[in-house]
Amino acid sequence: MSSIEFGVPIPQVFLGGRADMALVKASLQRAEELGFDSVWVQDQVVGDVPLLESVSLMCYAAAVTKRVRLGVSVIVFPTRNAVQLAKNISTLDLMSNGRVILGIGLGPLTVKRFYRNFGVESEQSLRRFNEGLRVMKSLWTQSSTDIDGEFYQLQHAGMEPKPIQKPHPPVWFGGQHPDALRRAVRFADGYMCAGPTTNVDFGRHVASLRRFLDEEGRGPASFPISKRVYLAVDSNERRAKEGLDRFFQARYPWMIERNPNFVADICVWGSPQRVVDGLARVVENGAEMIVLNPLWDFIEQMEVLAESVVPEFTG
Repeated sequence: MSSIEFGVPIPQVFLGGRADMALVKASLQRAEELGFDSVWVQDQVVGDVPLLESVSLMCYAAAVTKRVRLGVSVIVFPTRNAVQLAKNISTLDLMSNGRVILGIGLGPLTVKRFYRNFGVESEQSLRRFNEGLRVMKSLWTQSSTDIDGEFYQLQHAGMEPKPIQKPHPPVWFGGQHPDALRRAVRFADGYMCAGPTTNVDFGRHVASLRRFLDEEGRGPASFPISKRVYLAVDSNERRAKEGLDRFFQARYPWMIERNPNFVADICVWGSPQRVVDGLARVVENGAEMIVLNPLWDFIEQMEVLAESVVPEFTG
């Protein structure tokens, strides 16, 4: 159990519409003091939920922390310009002294209007993803890039300064389709399973990932597997569950409509021991890193997690 790492979220969703930057700063600095390994943001550019932009928030986090790693899970990569994102992440890696983890994914392929917000057709997404990854890695590692692609034409293009991390900042993939999992094993440096994924499904994904790793002749030590877990630490289980219900009704109402048991299927709540028991099942299914994701009282819950939950897995 000593190999399990734990991250926490950076407060990012402000349902009232006004960002509480004092809370963001205090949460980041307390997370570092408490010894968490990483802090994480999610990505949303267009949407109804008030959520701060991911890379901008990571830049802020780099300025107010010194040690903790900074991750995003995950940017919908086909909607971003790969050259610009390569520069953003390279700069952030330099500003943070080599602490960045870049998570990327394909996004909701069946929702064509989502991609059209960015001038992209969903049918292009996979080709954009693959070509953009090639562009990004080349710009990070090569003195000059020449790519004559479908979407990018680079001639003797250089990008300086290079990131601190070598050969480049780790790129983790998200996704759940078998093709996405196989692609992650072939081209990514790790895997992040989304929070709105049941533990049963997560276990299936891990089994597939391990099979693909074996087929590729790749050692599992080179490919960390992680999961975000939404939780509420509270001795009053009813109050905790009601809080989770309210949040997810506002954040993912379409998921609640599809599955009334959505919160029970993906979340952990209750006393510290009940949270330990719930997280143990995630670890048993293969998680090597877990983002412990409270949704309110961030600092208070982080303190309880650091004192009463994390030591059960690391101590």
